Amino acid sequence: MRPIRPLSAVRRAGSTRGRTTPVAAAVALGAVLALTATACGPSEDGASDKASSSAAAGGDSIKIPDHIKEKLKEHGIDPDKWRHGAWKNWDKDKWLREAQDFVNPIIDGLWDSDRMRDADKNPGGEVDENDLSGDQGVTDPTPRPVRAADAGSPYHESAPYAGKLFFDGPEGSMVCSATVVSDPAHPGKSDMIWTAGHCVHAGKKGGWYRNIAFVPSYNNGGKSAAELQGAPKSEVAPYGVWWGNWAQTSDQWIEQGGPTGGLGAPYDFAVIHVTPEKGSTGKSLEETVGSSLPVNFAAPAVPKISQLTAKGYPAAPPFDGQKLFQCADKPGRLSLNTTDPTMYRIGCTMTGGSSGGGWVGLGADGKPALVSNTSIGPVSAGWLAGPRLGKEAKGIYDAVSKKFAGQ
Repeated sequence: MRPIRPLSAVRRAGSTRGRTTPVAAAVALGAVLALTATACGPSEDGASDKASSSAAAGGDSIKIPDHIKEKLKEHGIDPDKWRHGAWKNWDKDKWLREAQDFVNPIIDGLWDSDRMRDADKNPGGEVDENDLSGDQGVTDPTPRPVRAADAGSPYHESAPYAGKLFFDGPEGSMVCSATVVSDPAHPGKSDMIWTAGHCVHAGKKGGWYRNIAFVPSYNNGGKSAAELQGAPKSEVAPYGVWWGNWAQTSDQWIEQGGPTGGLGAPYDFAVIHVTPEKGSTGKSLEETVGSSLPVNFAAPAVPKISQLTAKGYPAAPPFDGQKLFQCADKPGRLSLNTTDPTMYRIGCTMTGGSSGGGWVGLGADGKPALVSNTSIGPVSAGWLAGPRLGKEAKGIYDAVSKKFAGQ
């Protein structure tokens, strides 16, 4: 993530509450509410160009369905040129922005082990604590930092639903974290993941990010970056690479979100439907990893929650994005203004790259459930804040589920 601005400026994901239309907000890719310890951004070593060149060399390596080709053409984008690297054109008039414009054609092999290892940039999400007045609603005292702990490898045993999200933006290859969530339309066979809005959509001044792909149990063995040099793809992506074929985020994030600040942060969430890079194997994402978390849209008031555990792949120093970490703490309340929902806040030292990672609490049945996701945090990386999931979040979740209900 990037440095956080005044909490009041924390993110611009969504404050136009009265105009929220979950289905219309089917933004194909989230927003950019990165915390100080949130999502990470572009790689600075040319990895993006290198990977795209090798991918394009295959000619037919990029699969672009006919309906997506037509959508690209409507925006003056030549599908054949996109195949050969035109996706790197981030001119304002070429950056698809509206919900219905989301496209994310699979580029087979684009995310190889080296490109995944080197992606380390944040889309945003940091705020400046000095600007947090705390007088715009109910805000509890700033929590004491909780040192992020290694989630314990192999990650598939400790948190099989957790993974790392990769995508490309104007500045290069970027990373966030995400969680496999249950799909009411396909019990036990979900292809849905939960992340932050700012991990799929740039918000107010941008559009959908590109080449969005999810890797469950990334670097399952918990190896260091040095140990991953030249590692086979099967080692860093043991359960495959899953590309987003649809995504939705809030109208608030699209209209107000940005790389820093707090506007939109209370609505900084997104749901992505995924499909395997290599084509259907007959198994869903949930069946492949063996787990998913239900989403609790009716969590109790903050004072009644004893503990929330945030998980993610922090990539900004002192972390390098290769390992899964977590922080467990009793949440407090953070209010950015008097009109938007109050957010959860916990002490945590995770940094950029952890954005979008799931916050695990308890569901109504007393079993683990996703209660929130990492959205923003201060540059000092002492705490994280996540949105409370209410009707807007549920509307997006239900819309994605229903879109693929018959498939």
